[in-house]
Amino acid sequence: MMDLVELTAAQAAAAIGRGDLAARELFDFYRDRAAADELNAFTWVAQESPEAGDGPLGGVPLAVKDLFCTAGVPSQSGSRILEGYRPPYTATVVERLARAGAPLLAKTNQDEFAMGSSTENSGFGPTLNPWDRTRVPGGSSGGSAAAVAAGLAPWAIGTDTGGSIRQPAALCGIVGLKPTYGAVSRYGMIAFASSLDQAGPLTRDVSDAALLLMQMVGARDPRDATSLDYPGSVSLPARTDLHGIRLGVPTELSSDGIEPGVLGAFAASLELARQLGASVETCQLPHAAHALAAYYVLAPAEASSNLARFDGVRYGLRAQDATDLLDMYTRTRHDGFGAEVKRRIMLGTYALSSGYYEAYYGRAQRVRTLIARDFAATFEHFDFVVTPTAPGVAFELGAKTADPYAMYLNDICTVPASLAGIPAISIPNGMAAPPGGGKSLPVGLQLIGPAFSEDRLLSAAFALEQALGFDGRAARR
Repeated sequence: MMDLVELTAAQAAAAIGRGDLAARELFDFYRDRAAADELNAFTWVAQESPEAGDGPLGGVPLAVKDLFCTAGVPSQSGSRILEGYRPPYTATVVERLARAGAPLLAKTNQDEFAMGSSTENSGFGPTLNPWDRTRVPGGSSGGSAAAVAAGLAPWAIGTDTGGSIRQPAALCGIVGLKPTYGAVSRYGMIAFASSLDQAGPLTRDVSDAALLLMQMVGARDPRDATSLDYPGSVSLPARTDLHGIRLGVPTELSSDGIEPGVLGAFAASLELARQLGASVETCQLPHAAHALAAYYVLAPAEASSNLARFDGVRYGLRAQDATDLLDMYTRTRHDGFGAEVKRRIMLGTYALSSGYYEAYYGRAQRVRTLIARDFAATFEHFDFVVTPTAPGVAFELGAKTADPYAMYLNDICTVPASLAGIPAISIPNGMAAPPGGGKSLPVGLQLIGPAFSEDRLLSAAFALEQALGFDGRAARR
């Protein structure tokens, strides 16, 4: 008898294709596990099994981050201001995956409007890390990451604005991929920062990530002006060595501020890469040190504009007993938005205000351009840039909620690739003890590649994954 929870999505799809497993049986199995969720990973779980379908994804059910609009299903972006909102349409990426044979299993919890690194900012309560329920799963796609790591869903999709797929993947011991900006349609995604948001897979292994990404990319979506025709193709990875691969290690993203346990795991993975045939040398990203500051000007500025639509007039929460229109606006946004969202709206509005636009927003855009140029210059000499994914292992619930700057530092390694609009993947890189000792927790390794290099990136990540041999079964107990 098959142990369904230990099958990867690709293995489950193959079993369905052979007739060894019924798609409905698999869906019911995961629906029951999701319904019994004790991690608060979900905001909605399907009540009925879908009609059996076919397609390259084989009927393997999919968990979807709460900010993807799904017709007739709550799509709340983790916010009380959209509590119970059921849109009349479905996001392009969810439609594509459903047509390819991945029916909707559940919607996953997240930081409100994707603003956070811990999923503690959700209007529906924090998600817990399946490796240690006193700790965060990362964010903002923490519900998706926790669900996959815990075996509550075979795979999931999330979004990455400054690291919101890769960082929770690292903290939960799974794979997370941020594609090239524009590679995946953003139509139907409830926006945080439109020039940065990108959808991607969160999966148990690299092969599952490739299988899901194949169906997410493709022809340009006419409903999303930022989407592009995907050049080339994505294939299932099979590489077992790294001969001929040149890896660059930027000192700016692999030294200061990184926990000793994470640095130790990173050093070991670099040695393993050398044993697999890769050349590993240091490289420079001179402006990466300014990436976090630039990001926390640009992203809040775009958020302040995108979130202006939530005013109580058109949809979502509306404050009752308001004395006039302005009072209704004010009370709706006061009651509906959480503290972090309010903080970023105020930061963004200030950065865009008259007299400050050029000093803050304009300067941050120039830094963004310099970071993109740094990567372009580096890729003239290296195939990929490699860094730790997150500076530390999962931290305790509540440890950083009172210190926004400490929370923002969790994105120090992931933000540069987001600003440059290039693809990056996080794979499990063993375990490390938190500072001061204690139970060991997952660590992530990040590979960053040039635009539209997802196929090569997945291939290199697969070779490293096979050699590292990470075992995530403990989180699925």
